[in-house]
Amino acid sequence: MIEPTTLARPYARAAFEHARAAGDLAAWQTALSELAEITAEPKVAAAMRDPNQTAAQRAATLSGLAGDAVPSAVANLLAIMADNGRLSLLPEVAMLFDQLKQAVESTVAVHVTSAYPLSDAETQQLADTMQEKLARSITLTSETDPSLLGGALIRADDLVIDGSVRGRLKKLAGTLTQ
Repeated sequence: MIEPTTLARPYARAAFEHARAAGDLAAWQTALSELAEITAEPKVAAAMRDPNQTAAQRAATLSGLAGDAVPSAVANLLAIMADNGRLSLLPEVAMLFDQLKQAVESTVAVHVTSAYPLSDAETQQLADTMQEKLARSITLTSETDPSLLGGALIRADDLVIDGSVRGRLKKLAGTLTQ
């Protein structure tokens, strides 16, 4: 079976190229992110699979739920995706669109999960270090997860740095069982 990301890639690229040509990347990113959140709702997802609705009705319903956040060009994308039975791919399209936008803007989203909340100084030091390591400007988000026991887990695109105590213990356990 084909991966959803593979199916979503042509839609994301087409949307990105159109938005870039129109100089409207931010509006498209906002609209696609909102639509991805809306389609993640179980009731909306079920409505999008309703065989009693036409493709045009599904696209119109989704546009209506998003309200003013959907520019007409995004509504056209929804119509095309609905015609092809691909509205369920909106989360992947939004994710890929974000990645394309970040690549063009030379930015990368870095997500840090730490065992304890980071101080402002630690956050700034981590941001500076990651910006130097990746040679791109970064957008840093963080969350806490006490199950890490200590340390942090850093994700940036395909890069994962596991400096958590939990990760080190798993690695040690794997080594000992071999």
